[in-house]
Amino acid sequence: MHKTENKKKRICICTTVSTTISAFILDTCKYFHENTDWDISLICSYNKEFEKSLPAYIHYYPVDMKRGISADGIKVIREMKKIFKREKFDLVQYSTPNASLYASIAAKSAKIPVRLYCQWGMVFVAFSGVKRKIFFREEKFVCDKSTWIEPDSNSNLAFARSLNLYSADKSSVIWNGSACGINLNKFDINRKDDYKKEIRKRYGISNDAFVYIFVGRVKRDKGFNELLEAYYTQVKKPNTYLFVLGDNELGAGLSNELYNKSVSDENVFYTGEVPDVEKYLAASDCYILPSYREGFGMSVIEAQAMGVPVIVTDIPGPTDGMVEGETGLVVPKQDVPALRAAMEKLYSDSEMRLRFGRAGYEFVKNNFAQSKFFEYLLKDRKRLLDMEDDKIGESR
Repeated sequence: MHKTENKKKRICICTTVSTTISAFILDTCKYFHENTDWDISLICSYNKEFEKSLPAYIHYYPVDMKRGISADGIKVIREMKKIFKREKFDLVQYSTPNASLYASIAAKSAKIPVRLYCQWGMVFVAFSGVKRKIFFREEKFVCDKSTWIEPDSNSNLAFARSLNLYSADKSSVIWNGSACGINLNKFDINRKDDYKKEIRKRYGISNDAFVYIFVGRVKRDKGFNELLEAYYTQVKKPNTYLFVLGDNELGAGLSNELYNKSVSDENVFYTGEVPDVEKYLAASDCYILPSYREGFGMSVIEAQAMGVPVIVTDIPGPTDGMVEGETGLVVPKQDVPALRAAMEKLYSDSEMRLRFGRAGYEFVKNNFAQSKFFEYLLKDRKRLLDMEDDKIGESR
């Protein structure tokens, strides 16, 4: 067996929009740059500010893509294929639904040797009937086009394998899961008290108030209807607040009545996306993710890193990032009474909140620290590239 001659590896990472790269990928690129001689490229929809923010060692090839169903798919695939063939990448990585569909087709057509699907969530899980079947087939199609698949949680890995989306010999999870691990310098629990004072002062929230927090896009399949209904139907406590951190995607299925009520509520704060989510988490008493589907749910471990107990639904992904009964509570998805009961339990039991918070921090520190995660990630990428070198060598 002979390996190909040693040359600088060229990798390309594709997502639909730049916010995904900023949140989950840029730190990975920096780590690769500091620890390898790899040439690194990015593809996503064009964003001027994002382009300006990129370091000089990253090549940026903007390709406009839209979220959701789009008639521009064929054009995008052709544009990607042109880039892939010209740049001759050794590995193309893709995540998020549209970018994964387009890049998997283009990379296969351009004969990219390593086509890595980072399966950070499966859209079909949130649907039923014909719509579920259509999106399941699309998911299966992307998996078939890929040479390796990496979900970001072990429960989603097991779930996808059980549905025969892919086999055990072409799939794995990095370390204990997540897309990028957690930066414990940013999510620094030693600054929790200072952050709490800063945020509560900014919003006029007293120190003895109780604050719930949700981090994610405001949409139906994030369980936002259930969150608001549970918040408004719990035994109403005085001095209770709700932070909502994330973009508003007010699509079909979201309750206008509940949403409009919350918007006019002086105790509910819609902040949009914020660069300092760690400060808002530190200012909160309970984190809630009532989602219908997730790849992993990074905000679950972010909350615990700041010593905040969590409530999640019993779906693959978020349950991998916490320990039921030790760092938080698990409730059935789309079950408002169960969610309400969990919210009230953490509201009324300060000793449980303190115990869960301490355990959550230790759990995250020991299982998801970014510095350790990146070591496993780099080892995995080298393995994939070496596997392809071996195949090429054997064919000679």
